[in-house]
Amino acid sequence: MRIVHYVNQFFAGVGGEDKAGIGPEVREAPTGPSRKLASLLGAEHQIVATVFCGDDYAASKEGATDEIVELLRNTGAEMLIAGPAFTSGRYGIVCGRVAKAAKEAGLVALAAMHAENPGVAEAAPAPVVGTGLTAREMGTTLDRVAKAALKMAAGEALTADDGLVGGIPRLNRLVDANAASRAVDLALARLAGDRQATEIPMPDFGAVSPAGPIADPSQALVALLTEGGLVPAGNPGRLESARSTKWLRYPLEELPGLEEGSHVSVHGGFSTIFANADPNRILPLDVARELEDEGAIGNLYAEYFVTVGNGTSVANGARYGVEWAAELRKAGVQAAILTST
Repeated sequence: MRIVHYVNQFFAGVGGEDKAGIGPEVREAPTGPSRKLASLLGAEHQIVATVFCGDDYAASKEGATDEIVELLRNTGAEMLIAGPAFTSGRYGIVCGRVAKAAKEAGLVALAAMHAENPGVAEAAPAPVVGTGLTAREMGTTLDRVAKAALKMAAGEALTADDGLVGGIPRLNRLVDANAASRAVDLALARLAGDRQATEIPMPDFGAVSPAGPIADPSQALVALLTEGGLVPAGNPGRLESARSTKWLRYPLEELPGLEEGSHVSVHGGFSTIFANADPNRILPLDVARELEDEGAIGNLYAEYFVTVGNGTSVANGARYGVEWAAELRKAGVQAAILTST
């Protein structure tokens, strides 16, 4: 098959965030990870072009997906492979949209990203192959993508054994028992001790064991954290209001509390009127200072960390947690207060 590989500006070697606004372009040769993918696909299939686009342009500009698909058509492609996007939110969303549009245009289409990337939902009905968390796993990921692409090129459907992720496709079919009978059967199975019986498997988000209590809070260095989107007025770090792809840190040293107008919440999942009237409602700096003055806690860490939990993927949330913990441990922080909305 004639295959086109879609990547973002970073993997095309054009640049990072400074080039995220560039429009779609085509190179008539494998570029970046496309070269490795081409070797894995073998002689029967040819990557005839690499199409790339800046993440900001592709994710936010109206009509960007149509522009990309038009470039695919012009190459004479029969198959599209988009990604791998790993846990990159904008990149994943674009990969999903492009794969869906390519499939609707009559091409064989496949996207690749982490199972918790928000782009998975954008791809249906095009299949998505799961990847690792980061590009450090590019080698094993491309091997999986190539095997899935070869299977699709042979006209076979992908399964979970091939790394297929995403929602279970809804298919109409005739069954022997109606919904009422099946519901009774499930209830009886549960009563008999089968806790796994279900027609709709739920995702497993794992579990985190809480840390033990602090032996002496009066000697502890305590940090304030929030997923409430509270940032200095003007949002200098450009924190997203939903589906965050980053977290930020801002100073607290010398601040007795947060005054109206000094900080605002950019969270897009609730009304921020009351939060903006008193930012301490999101980040309780005023009360934390009182505890510090009373000696109830030792000291307050000089910075706070912030992100937005609104629609943020589990994968990104888990990554933030690991990064926050590493930063706080390095600074000698013994406890953290994480506020949510």
